[in-house]
Amino acid sequence: MCFVSAISLLFALCDVEEIYSIVAMTATSSILPVRKVLAAALLVFPCAFILVFIMHFHHLADFFHFHLHYVPRSPDRVAAALIAAHNRWPMIHDPHVFAYLMLPVFPLCAFALYLLGRGARPLASAIALMITISGSIYMGGLFGMWTAFYRGIGLVDPANLAGATATFTALTTPQGAFLMTTWLAKLTMLGIAVQMLTLVGTRIVPAWSIVCVVLGCSLFLAFWDLDNWMLFREPKSRREGRIEDSCSCDQC
Repeated sequence: MCFVSAISLLFALCDVEEIYSIVAMTATSSILPVRKVLAAALLVFPCAFILVFIMHFHHLADFFHFHLHYVPRSPDRVAAALIAAHNRWPMIHDPHVFAYLMLPVFPLCAFALYLLGRGARPLASAIALMITISGSIYMGGLFGMWTAFYRGIGLVDPANLAGATATFTALTTPQGAFLMTTWLAKLTMLGIAVQMLTLVGTRIVPAWSIVCVVLGCSLFLAFWDLDNWMLFREPKSRREGRIEDSCSCDQC
């Protein structure tokens, strides 16, 4: 539904008739290409992260395995699996690396939503824009941390497993700078939700579109990571210790 909502926003942003009402400036031939780029970002964003969602599962059957509580993998199992894999799979196969590379789309989406809402609520739209932009910066730090952790541990000699496990445990303990970065990254979803709320009553997008995006952002904020969704069972491929083509982080 959030994907369909993005399609609705795309048409609203690309609508030539809306150019005059969304932005207080003269519509010229140079404005429309910019709006099309921003509209495309609103479409690329859900497509890219739906792909990230799919990449979390080693097999299609893993998606249909559920349990009622989440049990995180122990650091020693994660470190051992990463060292055994030894980075033999392409880095782009890691869903979080792909998400990391797609983060520049966030500011484009934020600016697109700002253009849609600033005509009705300029101050609120500006504040929401800054929340989203700030969150996207911290989100980059979060994805960058996990990418560096996983690829770095994968280079460790098996003889140093104990030290690698202790290091990985210390690096990923939810406290200090790690916890601060994790929580600040949530500003991204909070900002997008607030930006959509600034469109309430504007008739630029339908109400159901706003509800879908706000609901989607709320789910991200409530569960944060796909691995932390309580109704998702750990895939069989992970329980067997295979880490290639799947993600195993617990915080990002």
